[in-house]
Amino acid sequence: MNRIVLFLFLGFLLSIFSLISYSFFIWFSNNFSRFNLGILISFLLFNFFALIYNLVILQPRRKLNYQVKHNPTLNEQLTVVLTAYNDELSIKDAVLDFKKHPKVKRVIVVSNNSKDRTIQFAEEAGAIAYNEEKQGYGACVHRALSEGAKFNDTELTLLCEGDMTFKAYDIDKFLAYLPHADIVSGTRIVDQLRNKETQLTNFMFYGNFFVGKLLELKHISVGTFTDVGTTYKLCRNDVLRDLLPKLDNSVNLEFNPYFLDKALTSKYLVVECPVTFHPRVGVSKGGNINNYVAFKLGMRMIWGIIWKW
Repeated sequence: MNRIVLFLFLGFLLSIFSLISYSFFIWFSNNFSRFNLGILISFLLFNFFALIYNLVILQPRRKLNYQVKHNPTLNEQLTVVLTAYNDELSIKDAVLDFKKHPKVKRVIVVSNNSKDRTIQFAEEAGAIAYNEEKQGYGACVHRALSEGAKFNDTELTLLCEGDMTFKAYDIDKFLAYLPHADIVSGTRIVDQLRNKETQLTNFMFYGNFFVGKLLELKHISVGTFTDVGTTYKLCRNDVLRDLLPKLDNSVNLEFNPYFLDKALTSKYLVVECPVTFHPRVGVSKGGNINNYVAFKLGMRMIWGIIWKW
């Protein structure tokens, strides 16, 4: 049913685009065809009413038995896992920032074949450091979460990056949301919490928001999603131990929405938490290099959500 809603939604958008394009065509060419225009309008109306029927009539029935979850953890100590790639300029400060938080039991840094002194500086700051030899963001994140979930003295794993774009003081927000979720995912959507000098352009911001709403539409009535590109998230270890073996770590820069999609498919409850977002230390090496790279990444995310990863 969710895939039907997705296709109807995209069909509706396509119909609007086609209608606008056709209007420009007949405006400039004076080649008016009532038959072609009628087809476009019919297609538009069909998708619109079918989408409204699914959203207004069918989907609300799924929420009739929904109850707010409240399952606090008795042990709020957590293991922090940081992904890193050539982050020698930032990794020491990132490790120290998290280590000073009273809820942090340990900090693990997973480097993805860094060519600089990332591992050396991470260890000097007091972190446990590993190198993930399989190149790719997805492989690095998967390894980091796997390392965090191994410990029995912590029930929670906090995933973040080692580039100083996120701060340890947001841990308190994550813990406040945790009783209501299996996974608490950070969102950079709140403008007042986002530094104006970050690498996140307006194109990336709204594109990310659109993909988030697409994910929400796929899993309609089970969550609100506004940011699918954030690494920063808090996970229950029992959820990770079940979920990680089901994931393909060859999924690369689109691993975050892939992770959320698979968690929702597995019926785990994901709740977003607004976090602060800051300028990164060093050079961006992922999907935020420029708008063109972000566009290609966004298209892969859309394809994965709609069809397959």
